Amino acid sequence: MKKIPIYPETKALIFDCDGTLVDSMPLHMKSWEYAMNKLNIDFDYDFFFSRKGMRESDIVEILNKEKNINLDTEAVVNLKHDYFLKNIHHVKPIEEVVEIVHNYKDILPMAVVSGGVKKLVLEELKIVGIDKFFNVILTADDDIKPKPSPDLFLHASQILNIPPENCQVFEDGELGIQAALNAKMFVTDVRNYISNNTK
Repeated sequence: MKKIPIYPETKALIFDCDGTLVDSMPLHMKSWEYAMNKLNIDFDYDFFFSRKGMRESDIVEILNKEKNINLDTEAVVNLKHDYFLKNIHHVKPIEEVVEIVHNYKDILPMAVVSGGVKKLVLEELKIVGIDKFFNVILTADDDIKPKPSPDLFLHASQILNIPPENCQVFEDGELGIQAALNAKMFVTDVRNYISNNTK
């Protein structure tokens, strides 16, 4: 297991949640599959996986356009959430990244910036025992332009009162990596360090 470096210039740590702190992507995919099956829509794994980090409502809107269908966005998202919350006990910490949280919890300010909704993000962080360590938690429920826009990351750095160039971001998704680069922050792609990096 390669150790994830913290840069000397880093004065704040900002983490994505799903796929970065919490091994939850398999459950998210199963939850999308459940919702699609309930609505008699063919489940396209690659379509959903390639959009990880996006707001769920935005994903459904793209699906409607691409498939020329008219799914009720709220109904789809609610189906997905119902399945996810019933099975949330299956999520596990991504140890290589959670170790950083434990090592720096009293040293550097930390934030979570996620494309997921707050109720799921908070529950996931609680299950892996790290919900109390973050000064800021921003999610899809905050009225801020989502990834790949830099706005969520910039908002987190503003609340933490740390310049963007002194923030180190931990991400596993292309949209999040792009957003952090757009914010002019250090970016660590955790996929390069996670030992069992699978779909």
